[in-house]
Amino acid sequence: MGVVLNIGEGKREAASIKELLDLTAADMARVNKLILSKAGSDVEMIPEVANHLISSGGKRLRPMLTLAAAQMFGYSGEGHIQLATSVEFMHTATLLHDDVVDESGMRRGKQTARTIWGNQASVLVGDFLLGQAFRMMVDVGSLEALEILSTAATVIAEGEVMQLAAAKNLETTEDEHFAVIKAKTAALFSAAAEVGPVIAGAAKPARAALRSYGMNLGLAFQLIDDALDYSGDSSNLGKNVGDDFREGKVTLPVILAYRRGTAAEREFWKGAIEANATDDAALEKAIGLMTRHGAIADTIGRARHFGEIARDALAPLDATPQKAALIDVIDFCISRVV
Repeated sequence: MGVVLNIGEGKREAASIKELLDLTAADMARVNKLILSKAGSDVEMIPEVANHLISSGGKRLRPMLTLAAAQMFGYSGEGHIQLATSVEFMHTATLLHDDVVDESGMRRGKQTARTIWGNQASVLVGDFLLGQAFRMMVDVGSLEALEILSTAATVIAEGEVMQLAAAKNLETTEDEHFAVIKAKTAALFSAAAEVGPVIAGAAKPARAALRSYGMNLGLAFQLIDDALDYSGDSSNLGKNVGDDFREGKVTLPVILAYRRGTAAEREFWKGAIEANATDDAALEKAIGLMTRHGAIADTIGRARHFGEIARDALAPLDATPQKAALIDVIDFCISRVV
């Protein structure tokens, strides 16, 4: 794990989600059991494809947010297990679909499902997982939780289409990029955090606090991912450094470097992103331009900003072990950059 970036006042210890892992361990064991059960099917290819990604070592941060947020407000029922599993299935379905759209070859250090079983199987198994997620939401019996998660599913799909429409468009603005990642990534973080207090019957201010926390945590998380593609380590990333660049993705470091560059530099970006001139030499030059114009550093700075908003969202809530663990998550997400 990398060195913690100082995202607030004072000096903090190395960031960790150990407290979150400990607090949710018993519930996560039940979630994991339910994941394996609900990923099963008499159609042989479905569990093969689903388990390929489900068992590939993701931290399952989003369902842990649901569990911790429900615990935070004293929830003692069973619904948080099903909702947390629904959240993970929504995330997994999104990854399966993303890899098809992006034509990705690697995910979490393994071949993507699409490279093994093909695009059609990846899309259809993703649809199966979404269907299972909604069945579990219905079983919980909370119309409000169902509305939150179903709305998130719609927003995520809209974000995918927005990103597709903006693909390779170097004139994309920072605000437009934020709109995409708010929909694609942050919406599920937000919903995962909000449904916890909802099924616990918490007051509206508490629900709003967790919704805002999740949204801003998701924005910070994605911006760090954007930065890591140009400054990370393949063994930690679960993908190759420069994958976003090779796929022609216009992420925030690209947007900032392009806008701040000279006319000649902008021509380089057009050749790289629009004309697919993305070999290793081009990647090295891209990183050099980003460093020269502070694009990676400023992307991390934006992430810090959203991290502080997430921290402030939780500030009015009573001190609990779960609240402390959720604050730790902010530091952990940002500490992924070295």
